[in-house]
Amino acid sequence: MKLSRWEGGILFLSVVFLAFTAGWFLRGAASAEPLRVETERRLETTSVALPAPDQPPELEKVNVNTAGKEELMTLPGIGEKRAAAIVADRERNGPFRFPEEISRVEGIGEETLAECLEYITTEDVEP
Repeated sequence: MKLSRWEGGILFLSVVFLAFTAGWFLRGAASAEPLRVETERRLETTSVALPAPDQPPELEKVNVNTAGKEELMTLPGIGEKRAAAIVADRERNGPFRFPEEISRVEGIGEETLAECLEYITTEDVEP
């Protein structure tokens, strides 16, 4: 049986294709697994206590029913005028029943209340 040039070329290309395909599929079974490197990171942490940028590091609670003007001025967002207004409101309307009631004072809005609410108490002090 005699093959023409075209038939020989097609047969040759078919054999090369089949050999390449067989090698491609068989290389997965015969090849080694990829090298896996595991590393361990150790981070040494150092804790440093930094004060919050907007408020002093440690403020004690202030009883707005008994505090004077100077003590009220230690609260965040409360200056001399607002402290005087708190004292005047307390004398005019009586003691505050709960800390949120301080917002009844003129000049103390939601933002100021949110800043100093955690430092305010209205506990009754025995004489």
